[in-house]
Amino acid sequence: MANLLGIVFFALGIGLTVALHEAGHMFTARAFGMRVRRYFIGFGPRVFSFRKGHTEYGLAAFPVGGFCDIAGMTAQDEFLTEEEKPYAMYKKPWWQRIIVLAGGIGVNLILGFVILYFVAMTAGLPNPDADVRPRVGEVTCTADQKENQELESCTGNGPAGKAGVQEGDIILALDGEHLDSFTQLRDEVMQRPGETVTLTVERDGEEKDFSIELETVKRLNQQGELVDAGSIGLSNEVLDIVEKYSATQALPATWHFTTYSLEATVEGIKQFPAKVPGVVASIFGHERDVNGPMSVVGASRVGGELVERSLWASFFMMLATLNFFLALFNLIPLPPFDGGHIAVILYEKIRDGIRKLMGKQPLGPADYTRLMPITYVMAALLMGLGVVIIIADVVNPIRLFG
Repeated sequence: MANLLGIVFFALGIGLTVALHEAGHMFTARAFGMRVRRYFIGFGPRVFSFRKGHTEYGLAAFPVGGFCDIAGMTAQDEFLTEEEKPYAMYKKPWWQRIIVLAGGIGVNLILGFVILYFVAMTAGLPNPDADVRPRVGEVTCTADQKENQELESCTGNGPAGKAGVQEGDIILALDGEHLDSFTQLRDEVMQRPGETVTLTVERDGEEKDFSIELETVKRLNQQGELVDAGSIGLSNEVLDIVEKYSATQALPATWHFTTYSLEATVEGIKQFPAKVPGVVASIFGHERDVNGPMSVVGASRVGGELVERSLWASFFMMLATLNFFLALFNLIPLPPFDGGHIAVILYEKIRDGIRKLMGKQPLGPADYTRLMPITYVMAALLMGLGVVIIIADVVNPIRLFG
C-alpha cells in the first residue's frame, strides 16, 4: 500500500513540475502583454477544459508533458487572427521573448532549490565535498556462515589484520584495480578463496600495499547452499555525510548542493546517448543500469520504493533532481526545446546586429519553416526514446533495493 501511495505521490509531483514549468511560460508571457491561447497539462485528446478570459485551461489524455500556446510565437503562426496580432509574441522585443522562453526553465530551477532548502532544514543534505571513499571500520577475524545465515564465533585477527591493515585505512585498489566501494572489495574477495591478493590503502596521506592471503570460509549462495568463498577480515566504516541546517545555514548549503546537482545533471545529459543501448538491451534481459535514464513510469516506481521505506528525504531530493533535469534538458539548443527557440532569437539578434554595422536593414523574424525538418526528426526521436524507456521500465525496471 505504501509503495502504491509513493507511486501516486511521485506521479503527482511530476505532474505539478510540468504544470509549473508551463505556468512559468504563461505568466511571463502575460506580463509582457502576450496572448496565451491554451494552457494544457498532457498531450492527445482533451479530457476536460474550461475558458477564462482569452485562455483555455485543460487536461489531455496523456499527462506526460504539457504546453502553453502563445499567439504568434513565430511569424509563421497560421492561426494568428487579426485581433491577436497586437499581442503576437514574435513582435515583442527579443529580450522579452527570451525571458518568456526561459520562464519554465527558471521555475524548475527555483522549485528544485526550494525543495532542497526544506530538505536541508528537516532531514539534512549530503555534503558533496565529503570523502566517501571506502574506509576500514573494523579489522575482524574470519568465520564460516551457518545455514541460518548467522556467523560462527571466532577470535584473533583475520588475513588483513595479520598483514598490517588498520582501522581507518582508506581502501584504494585490489591487485591494482581501483575500488569505488566496500561492496566491490567484498564481491571480488568472495570469488577468490585461498588466493593471495595485494590490497592498496591510503594511511596518513601515503599509499601502502599489503600482500594478503585470503582465507577460505563457508558462505550461503543465492540458492541457499553453503559454498567456499574468500574472506579478508574487514568491515566497512559507516559514513554519515548528511548534515542538517538551520534556516539561515540552509541557504548557502542548498546553493552549494544545487550547483553540485546541476553539474551532475549536465554530465548525465552528456552520457544519455551512450546509455540508450543499455536500456534497449535491458528489455531483452540484460542487467539494468541504476544510473541510466528512466521514464515517468520508472521514476514513479522508484518514488514508490522510497516511500515504502519511509525515505522521504530521498523522495523529495529525487523530485528536485527531476526539476533540474527538466530545466537543463530544455536548454538544449535544438527545436522543439526552449533552448532551440532561444537560439533562433539570439541568431536573429546577432544577424541583424551585423547587418546594422554593414549599413543594411534588419531581416526580421526567422523563417521557422526551414527548421521544421529538424523539429520533426527531434520530436520523432524523443517519442521513440520515450517508448523504449517506458517499455524497459515495465519489463525490467530499475530497483534501488533489489
